[in-house]
Amino acid sequence: MPRIAYVNGRYVRQSEAAVHIEDRGYQFADGVYEVCLVIGGAYWDEEGHLDRLDRSLRELEISPPMSRSALKSVLSAVVRRNRLKNALVYLQVTRGVAPRNHAFPNPPVPASLVVTAKPFDLEKCEAQAEKGVAVVTQPDIRWGRVDIKTIGLLPNALAKEFARREGASEAWLVRDGKVTEGAASNAWIVTKSGEVVTHPLGDEILGGVTRQTVIACAEELQIKISERPFSLKEVAEATELFLTSASNLVMPIVKIDGREVGRGAPGPVARRLREAYLKRCALTPA
Repeated sequence: MPRIAYVNGRYVRQSEAAVHIEDRGYQFADGVYEVCLVIGGAYWDEEGHLDRLDRSLRELEISPPMSRSALKSVLSAVVRRNRLKNALVYLQVTRGVAPRNHAFPNPPVPASLVVTAKPFDLEKCEAQAEKGVAVVTQPDIRWGRVDIKTIGLLPNALAKEFARREGASEAWLVRDGKVTEGAASNAWIVTKSGEVVTHPLGDEILGGVTRQTVIACAEELQIKISERPFSLKEVAEATELFLTSASNLVMPIVKIDGREVGRGAPGPVARRLREAYLKRCALTPA
């Protein structure tokens, strides 16, 4: 079955989908995106992702391409037309098509909207979580507003490619000796005292939707959470490391820069939080 995409008002075969060569997303990375998880045909935390999309659009002064209710209909239709039960759905909004000029089009042009979907292998994700993953560290060379989920991801892509070549799943980005976040995830450590630490919200990280849900899970489990910067020294001394994202859920880290974390296996805190997250997502029986 051919994959179906939504492109500016039309549902088309993904192999035939196209955008204009003067789309500002293509020429300036002038746009934003979201990645949403669908399990059993239902979107998980759809409102959280759409809230973040709205925030990103406001920060870049891009008008939404349609109402939220209409966008929800498009998202549902893309999953349905691709006959997917479990999926990762990608949606991208750019400032639109206009003659190439660094300044914004004046008057404004309609925003462009693209939505695609691909299968999400939940069993594979679960198997990976049972083993844990490896990460490497890389300098954080991104721009100063990574709290906006823009499509300008070249530094992230370079970090991810470095990780791939090193046999790792993710790169943790480091600025001024502090870990900010992963190239495509939020970063967490568990201290010897059992405190769970992640970088605070601000311009230096993207406020993950999964991150916020994990914080809520930790509060329910009465696990102490500290939102503060943490250093590479603290990483080396931590008993556990893990990452969070829509595609990884809560993923234990068992190796960083070639060094084993803890006993080299997923730790109890990450396991508890993943289980709580899955229950909250209704992926496992309550």
